[in-house]
Amino acid sequence: QVQLVESGGGLVQPGGSLRLSCAASGIIFRLYAMGWYRQAPGKQCELVAVMPSGGSTNYADSVKGRFTISRDNANNTVYLQMNSLKPEDTAVYFCKAQKFSTAYWGQGTQVTVSS
Repeated sequence: QVQLVESGGGLVQPGGSLRLSCAASGIIFRLYAMGWYRQAPGKQCELVAVMPSGGSTNYADSVKGRFTISRDNANNTVYLQMNSLKPEDTAVYFCKAQKFSTAYWGQGTQVTVSS
């Protein structure tokens, strides 16, 4: 059974930082591209960052220079370090594991940026 479990969300003031984690089980983690997506109320789900099993990372323009995706293949975990957070970063953040046409999603973690 595949599970992706996100953690690390919460309430933070503008300009603050959070680190999200996504722990995977039931897959050969190192073979999967791992990504972070987010969905704000009333908006479509959008890509935040993706890290292939090999190769370079990709970020949404809105988070470049502020967010960093990383992965620990030994511990089957992907991270999203989020710095200089803005109110418009408020959303539910999901992690996704993908290999070819097979994709798995986590349940999401809420990030709220507000003073």
